[in-house]
Amino acid sequence: MAGAKGLKLPLCTQPNFQFMATAPRSGSAKPASFETALEELEQLLARLESGAMPLEQLLSQYQRGAELLKYCRERLEVVEAQVKVLDQGLQKTWTPE
Repeated sequence: MAGAKGLKLPLCTQPNFQFMATAPRSGSAKPASFETALEELEQLLARLESGAMPLEQLLSQYQRGAELLKYCRERLEVVEAQVKVLDQGLQKTWTPE
């Protein structure tokens, strides 16, 4: 191709580009509970929505929010599965006494 020599690759295809860290960073510990994760997620969301965060901090906080959201969803799925198991043994027609 003519002229392809001077073509610059977009940033995301540069060899040293890192989109998201795969290893957990310090400070991104697993939450102690669903409630703790939800509280942290709500606080983080308020900070993100304020618009006062520097870009690099915004990215790391967004990533933390994604981790917290994943944790909350997984916990809800586990509890939902447990409720379904319990309901299977208790699904009977209710008759008032």
